[in-house]
Order: sequence, then structure tokens, then C-alpha cells
Amino acid sequence: MEVSPSNSKTHNHARSNSLPSKPHPVILQCNEHLARLVGASDSISSSKVLCHKLSGLQDLHNCVEKLIQLPLTQEALIQEQQEKWVNELLDGSLRLLDTCSATKDGLLHTKECIRELQSIIRRRRGGEVDQLAGEAKKFLTSRKVVRKAIIKALENLKSNANKCSSSFSITTNKDYQTAASVNLLKEVEVITFCIFESLLNFISGTQSKRCSWSLVSKLMVNSKKMSQEVDVENEFTKVDTALQFFAFNKSNDDINDLQRKLERLGSCIQELEEGLESLFRRLIKIRVALLNILNH
Repeated sequence: MEVSPSNSKTHNHARSNSLPSKPHPVILQCNEHLARLVGASDSISSSKVLCHKLSGLQDLHNCVEKLIQLPLTQEALIQEQQEKWVNELLDGSLRLLDTCSATKDGLLHTKECIRELQSIIRRRRGGEVDQLAGEAKKFLTSRKVVRKAIIKALENLKSNANKCSSSFSITTNKDYQTAASVNLLKEVEVITFCIFESLLNFISGTQSKRCSWSLVSKLMVNSKKMSQEVDVENEFTKVDTALQFFAFNKSNDDINDLQRKLERLGSCIQELEEGLESLFRRLIKIRVALLNILNH
């Protein structure tokens, strides 16, 4: 029995509907940005690398904002706004903003101390080495305050990572596009926290060999294995070491070297601050977009 052309066409159409939809181009673009960041997440932390990661995060979150503005994403969020995972996305956006603010505060506090110390160095006279050594000790004390705040921020960070873990994969009873969008948003949250962790460790003067969260391991299953990271003395630790040496040796010969290190650290902080401020604005725009959709 011959199959009529119309029946054949209907059969093919029904079969094509049974196949999963292809990811939206914006989802593919977000995944590309995410893959680049995941591949770099275990690379050696330096100010240059971290600034590059922050730039990559800005590109990723700019793409996420486009994803949220898509009608298919907005429709899914509106239809499912009572679901637990939608509230978790909002909670996650708030946690990211809090972590970004804590990181900015650490940089700002250190920058203010640097400026004060530089001002004292410029005004010093030959016999004021003891006074300068006293100011160096004050700076080191202020760094302890920053480290204490960073330790608290890192504890919150790990707690937030555990919250992400409870709903990492969301596919049950969701259509393909919705599941892909929500899982992507959760993965973005994870990698953003991971980079914040690297940045906070960098500011504190400690070196984190890798983000140890199981979620990041999941993200890196298909990524290229990185070589083991080696310790790199960053601009913050260089200044800390130089100040400790000067505070106890009180040698005028060390002041010029100290000035150079302070200037380099100041430039490093400026670059990181600019990257964080731009990222912070993007995070706010994403949160506002989520709230506008859900309150529609």
C-alpha cells in the first residue's frame, strides 16, 4: 500500500518533534565562554591572569543577560516561578553580589592603606626611618584585618557552593531548552564563585592550588587536564614581605624598593577594581532582569 505524500510529510513532522530541540545560539555562546573559563580555572593565579578571568566573567555574564532576555527563557521563568530552582537562581544572584562586594571591600581597604603609606614616604625626612617603620607595622596590622574578612568571605563562599550542589542538575519534567538554560545558569554561578575564591586568596596573599569543590570537578570532566600549579609570589605578598623586612631592619636602602612594590601593587589593585566594578554592574542587571520577569 502506497503512503500518500501528505501522510509521509505528517509522519516525518511527528518524528522530528520527538527529537530534542537544538540549543539556542545564545546558550551555545554562553557555553563557549563558560568552557574557556573552566579550562583556565586551574591556571596559575597572577594579577594578569586574574584580570583576564574577570574579563572573561564579564563576557560570560553579558551573554547570560542576553539569555535571560530571550522570550523562551522568560516564558519558562514565568511559568515555573513557584518552583524551588527559580528561587535558587535569585538567591544565587544575591550571593554573587555579596561576594563581589566583599572582594571589592578587601581591595579598597588595602588601597587606602597603600596611599597613606606612600604619602608618608614622600613626606619623610632622612631621620624619620623609625616613624616609617612604625607605619609599616600599621600597614601589616591592617592586612591582618583584611585577611580576617577574607577568611569569613571564603567560608561563606564554600557554604554557597554547597547550596549550589543540592540542585546542580535540573532536568526532571523540564523541556530541553528550559533544562539547558537553568543548568547553564547554575554552572555560571559555580565558576563565578570559583574565580572569586582565587581572587580572595590572591588578595589575602595566599595561593590556592585549585578550587576543590565537587561542582567544579563536574564542570571540568571534559576539559583538558592542567599541569600542577606552582606557587607564585604575587604583588600583595611582595609588599607584605618587603614591609616586614623594612619594619625590623629600618634601612633607608630598602625604601626605594618598597616604593616600587607599592606602586606596582597600587596598579594591580586598580586593574582588579575596574574589572570587579564592571562585573558588579552586570550582576546587578541580571538580578534586576530576573526580578522583573518574576514580578511581571
